[in-house]
Amino acid sequence: MSETIIKHAVKTAGTLTAFALVGTAILAYIFIITRAPIEASEADARLALFSQILPHNSYNNNLLKTEVAIPPNPLLGNRAPSKANIAKLGDETVGVILEAIAHDGYAGDIKLLLAIRADGTISGVRVLAHKETPGLGDYIEIERNAWITQFSNESLTKTVAKDWAVIKDGGKFEYMAGATITPRAVVKAVAKALQFFNENKPLLLENKTADKVAQSKDAT
Repeated sequence: MSETIIKHAVKTAGTLTAFALVGTAILAYIFIITRAPIEASEADARLALFSQILPHNSYNNNLLKTEVAIPPNPLLGNRAPSKANIAKLGDETVGVILEAIAHDGYAGDIKLLLAIRADGTISGVRVLAHKETPGLGDYIEIERNAWITQFSNESLTKTVAKDWAVIKDGGKFEYMAGATITPRAVVKAVAKALQFFNENKPLLLENKTADKVAQSKDAT
């Protein structure tokens, strides 16, 4: 190999390396200057969603900074660790915001956000994400229908186990004709989330460590 070729190769490699370093530096800079605004925007969006299911005047702490770790649990459907946001009024825990996933939706997972008061009653439920059929199963979204609001003030005490089903299955919850699988999955997921809450009050209400979470069996 001639000396000219070697010099050319070295020069080309040096140029490419310089471009790579400059490109990496630019990307790192962009990430640094945009991270804070993005995180702030995401936090505002999450707090806005929280406000739909838990009234502002019911707590006085920063929900985003008051969290407990939740290990994977079949009652919540979370296959990876997640977090619960704890609502406090002074030193008293007044509510918990949980995420739950129904894996038996018509077109896939349905991700839910639930606010549960310390007495075990539901303050509100919202759908975070789903893949249900547009115009048919998407009525579970609050923007399209008030269907999801029927869970407000429900509890495992107010409604016995056999009634946690859609009317078509002998339960008490409304559904839209022709789209039974979707509400069936949501009703089941909400009931299981309430069961999780009841079984894990020491963690959720008394701020015990996550290793105290009950190893609940999946509800039938």
